[in-house]
Amino acid sequence: MPEQQVTLAAITGAHGIGGEVRLKLFAESAESLQRHQTVQVGERTLTLKSVKAGGGTPIARFAEINDRTSAEGLRGQLLTVPRSALPPLEEGEYYHADLIGLRCESAEGEALGTVVAVENFGAGDILEIEKPDGKRTMVPFRDGIADLQGGKITVDPVFLA
Repeated sequence: MPEQQVTLAAITGAHGIGGEVRLKLFAESAESLQRHQTVQVGERTLTLKSVKAGGGTPIARFAEINDRTSAEGLRGQLLTVPRSALPPLEEGEYYHADLIGLRCESAEGEALGTVVAVENFGAGDILEIEKPDGKRTMVPFRDGIADLQGGKITVDPVFLA
């Protein structure tokens, strides 16, 4: 089974005529992309030559992409790396990608659903949980409301709409 890929950015289009691309960043920062020598873009493995801030929209250059036409061809593609390429975590830290798919249950062990997305609108992480009936709800990922414990999320059912 292939290793889980983690999406760091999406390519939104070409920048200039030399093959650079604009990115919609999902990673922590443009600088965090620079630690990766190669990345997966769609079905291709590309060598990341540089990433610069670009005034709010990061700009990347790949060794294999040398003109605007080739760069435009990457529009809409996701930039991913293997999960093992991410830096190790400290105690209490997590990657959003590791939360997706986790089972959610009450403190008594009742199945409440599965994490399908993690959002952050500025006030902390929010878990989107798909309940057994197929409906989705969002719950703050905070101690006492939703806790990561032993490979699952323990959720206070009071917070499920």
